[in-house]
Amino acid sequence: MATRREILVGASALTAYAAVMRAGAAVSGFNDQDYRRAIVIDGLGAFDDPYGPPEATAIDPRAVADLKASGLTMSHVTINTVGNGPDVWDKTIVTIAQVDRVISDNPEVLIKVNTTADIRRAKREGKSAILYGTQDTSLVGADLDRLALLKGLGVRSVQLTYNLRNLCGDGSLEPGNAGLSKLGLATIARIEKEKMLVDFSHGGQRTIAEGIAATTRPPIISHTGCRSLHDNPRNVWDAEMKACADKGGVIGIYWMPFLVPNSRPSGADLVRHMDHVKNICGEDHVSIGTDGVLSKTVIDDKSRAAQKKFYEDRAAQGIAAPGEGPDIFNIVADWDDIMRYHHLADGLSKAGWTTGQVEKALGLNLMRVYGASFG
Repeated sequence: MATRREILVGASALTAYAAVMRAGAAVSGFNDQDYRRAIVIDGLGAFDDPYGPPEATAIDPRAVADLKASGLTMSHVTINTVGNGPDVWDKTIVTIAQVDRVISDNPEVLIKVNTTADIRRAKREGKSAILYGTQDTSLVGADLDRLALLKGLGVRSVQLTYNLRNLCGDGSLEPGNAGLSKLGLATIARIEKEKMLVDFSHGGQRTIAEGIAATTRPPIISHTGCRSLHDNPRNVWDAEMKACADKGGVIGIYWMPFLVPNSRPSGADLVRHMDHVKNICGEDHVSIGTDGVLSKTVIDDKSRAAQKKFYEDRAAQGIAAPGEGPDIFNIVADWDDIMRYHHLADGLSKAGWTTGQVEKALGLNLMRVYGASFG
C-alpha cells in the first residue's frame, strides 16, 4: 500500500526561495519575471509532503508554500506498479484511488489533468496539476480494453515497456533487443485510439525505433539521456531521438545517474544533455523529465539505508540499470532544492538559450504534445 508520501513527491520552504533569490540565482537573460510567467512541467516527476504524517491526505501548509515557491505548474505522476507480476493491475487501481483522494482532499492546491485546459487553469489559479501516467503495459497485457478503463480513470500517458521484456516488446535492459511484438503494435494503436500519449522511455533501441514508426501522433520519450554523450542502455541514441522529433514528439532529459560515467551528474551535465537534444532535434523537441522529487534529498544514515534497500530490491528483480548503486542517489546535487526548475532555466540561459527556447523546454513543448494527444 503506497503512502501519501510515496504518491506525491516534494519540497523545502519559502525561506529557501527568498535565500536563492538573494543569492542571485537568476542573473541571466531569463529573469524572475520570465520564470513566474512560464508554464513549468516536469514530464516525469512529482512532489511530496515531508512535514505531515505519511498516511495523511491533507497536505501540510508548509508543503503547500514550498510547492507554490517552486513554480511547478504540472507533474506527470506514475500511478502503476512496474514489472510482470500477477498483481500489477490491482495495485495500480489502488494507487489511482489513493492519488484521487489526495487531489480531492486538497482542491485549493491540486488539479487532476484531463486536458491541457486543466494545466492552464492550474497556472492561472496558482495551483499544481497532476497528470496520471503508467511506466509499463504489463498491467494491460493482452486485454487492451484495460486501456479504455485507464483512460476513464484519468490516465493520459502510457509507457510501452519498462526495463525488461513484456508482451509488447523489449525494455532497455534486454540484451536481445528484439523490438516490438504484434501485440505491441496493436497496443500503440489502441493507446492512440483512446487519445492517450505513447511514451517510449525505458524501451530497447528497436522497440523505440519501431514504436515511433508506428505512431500517428507525436510520441514522447519522457525521461532519458543522450546515449551518444554517455553509452548507457537507459539513454537513447541520436537516431531514435531524431525520429521522435520528426514525428513532432518531445524528448525529456532526466536528472539521473545515467547522464555521466561516475553516476553523479551536475547541473552542467544536465545542460549538456539538453543542449545535445536541442542541437540534434531542434528547440521544439526538448523538455524536462526529472524522474525524481521536488524536495531536497536529505542524505543521512536513514536515507543511506533506504537507498541500499531500494537498489538491492531492484537488482533482485533484474530492473537495476548500469549506473545504479547502493550509495547512488537519483539527484543533480548542485540543483537539489525546491528551486530546481529555476536553476535549470538559469543554467540554460547562461548556456546561450533564448527566453523563448527556455520557455519551450520548461513546458510549452510538452503542452503542444499533450494537446495533440488528449486535447
